[in-house]
Amino acid sequence: MSVNVLGQAVALCGDFVTAALLIAEADAVREATGTRVGPYGALVLAALRGHESEASELIGATIKDATAGGQGTAVQYAHWANAVVMNGLGHYDEALAAAIEASDDTPELFVSMWSLSELIEAACRTQNTELAARGLQRLGEHARASDADWALGLDARARALLSEGEAAEGLYREAIDRLGRTRLRPELARGRLLFGEWLRRAGRRVDAREQLQAAHDAFVSMGVDAFAERARHELLATGAKVRKRTPGARDELTPQEQLIARLAREGRTNPQIGAELYLSPRTVEWHLNKVFTKLGISSRRDLDGVLPRLEREAARA
Repeated sequence: MSVNVLGQAVALCGDFVTAALLIAEADAVREATGTRVGPYGALVLAALRGHESEASELIGATIKDATAGGQGTAVQYAHWANAVVMNGLGHYDEALAAAIEASDDTPELFVSMWSLSELIEAACRTQNTELAARGLQRLGEHARASDADWALGLDARARALLSEGEAAEGLYREAIDRLGRTRLRPELARGRLLFGEWLRRAGRRVDAREQLQAAHDAFVSMGVDAFAERARHELLATGAKVRKRTPGARDELTPQEQLIARLAREGRTNPQIGAELYLSPRTVEWHLNKVFTKLGISSRRDLDGVLPRLEREAARA
């Protein structure tokens, strides 16, 4: 399903608003057609957002259903997603266990590569350097074979974790430079976070604050909440003052509500929205009433004033 793949790609680039809308559309198509496709886009989005209870529910359900249905790729995605969430939360033992589950080259080599990046970070944080080194060897082989900036950037970031002194600093800067030439904004911010953590532990608090602030600002602007909180704690350790993020109205709308609200703002009637999303007009009306309540408005006319502001807030870098 192409909209599912597009949702994944958009989420990996850090545009969670558009990703959520695409995922809601994919869910509607899957429910209407009975297609047995794993919730890949939803897993990517949940992994990057890092809301533990929400992500754990989706991950657990996916592993259960996909295992029963023989969908190995979905199981692998789910374990990778769990590793990302746990690394973001700083639960490195859990992250390592999940990354190990997802790091086999089958069924999907690219998911294995993503998972090796998570495995190396978690292994380093749990002092399992031998496992990290083995993961780094495999990751390096994949990265050099692809010759893409995103792959070589992940490889440089991983090598930095296992290096010291000037070598580590050079590798962190290489990772940031390479990832900065891609659209993978969450990965770039993670590179800055790891570099900032390394600088703080090296006693270079001013330099660390620069990297950590850039990482924190990027995470907050995208909605990468678990890593944003990790960056906030690191910033506080440097002596900086950082306010804890307060969720806004855009966080309260579900992906399906966001999609229905956008279609209503564009002038679609309830039957037209229902036909597009395979919902009854009555169900569309029910969702719109929930949207109005959450946004504190009373009619469709008010959507034109509220939604553009929320979308600007979500897209602000």
